[in-house]
Amino acid sequence: MNFQLTEEQKAVQMAARDFARNELLPGVIERDEHQKFPKEQIKKLGELGFLGMMVDPKYGGSGMDSVSYVLAMEEISKIDASTSVCMSVNNSLVCWGLETFCNEEQKQKYLTPLASGQALGAFLLSEPEAGSDATSQRTTAEDKGDYYLLNGTKNWITNGSSADYYLVIAQTYPDKKHKGINALIVHKDWPGVTVGAKENKLGIRGSDTHSIMFQDVKVPKENRIGEDGFGFTFAMKVLAGGRIGIAAQALGIASGAYELALKYSKERKAFGTEISNHQAVAFKLADMATAIEGARLMVIKAAWTKDQGQDYTLSASMAKLYASEIAQWVTNEAVQIHGGYGYVKEFHVERLMRDAKITQIYEGTSEVQKIVISRTVLK
Repeated sequence: MNFQLTEEQKAVQMAARDFARNELLPGVIERDEHQKFPKEQIKKLGELGFLGMMVDPKYGGSGMDSVSYVLAMEEISKIDASTSVCMSVNNSLVCWGLETFCNEEQKQKYLTPLASGQALGAFLLSEPEAGSDATSQRTTAEDKGDYYLLNGTKNWITNGSSADYYLVIAQTYPDKKHKGINALIVHKDWPGVTVGAKENKLGIRGSDTHSIMFQDVKVPKENRIGEDGFGFTFAMKVLAGGRIGIAAQALGIASGAYELALKYSKERKAFGTEISNHQAVAFKLADMATAIEGARLMVIKAAWTKDQGQDYTLSASMAKLYASEIAQWVTNEAVQIHGGYGYVKEFHVERLMRDAKITQIYEGTSEVQKIVISRTVLK
């Protein structure tokens, strides 16, 4: 495997880094404190081609590879994980799912505006009782001939009130269990769609997280993705790719915190010298750097495996599991290195520590990733 990035990949990485520093860093603390959705920043990301990075240019995308995508995700996440999760959902869960599994008419109607940044998407799987268990959907899509009648509630929906289109996983034939599930494209402004209150979260507070309720929503049959009963397979395929994006987010949060801690350690003096000269701090930084490099290699490998057309389920789950664990540990160490200042918002690391926790939860908890991994290794 060639570990050298291409010139195009380096350019994407640099463009994302510049955007994060120039567009996201100013105001990031205020957006976190007031739970303000980064509307203007998301719009600019779309204009730069970062919302449909892996989509074919004929559908309004940037036509990049998955490695470029995770490089960009890392850079954005270093500064603002609230923005990067919106970017991840639109790229990994929405656009990739539409391009891979939708018919041409659906791609022209929905993928093109989503990939070009003219619209924003959301993926609706989690429910109040089922969580991310796609086999236990309480939301129903009753077959009414030429349309489905959609009823139910979805929880923890990123881009919940800002998205134009929802990809909804719902049960049509309960007796068939997971083989009776469908995936439907739903417009947010259709009659019967209600957006609940914004969740008051520990971290990624700028992201738009809501419950979405459906009451007798008529969804045309032409808005079903794939064959009848394809919804479970669709959800599993999409989530596997989504884990690569979240792994990259976790990596970015960790590397952002590490960079801040490294910089601070060279400026802060204690006992007559910079604290980086104290072995206790230097060893922390060495461990952090090593762990981050390991996570980065796993994330890039998962992305590369996907680009090669190989089965990336295992590598994606491993990357997501390890990177999210590292993010939680590294951000905690970064706060510790900052001492009292680490507890203060203006030094950023306390926000990164709060943001890191969610990477262990969404796209399947760490326990879910271990189930996926163990099933593979125990075959």
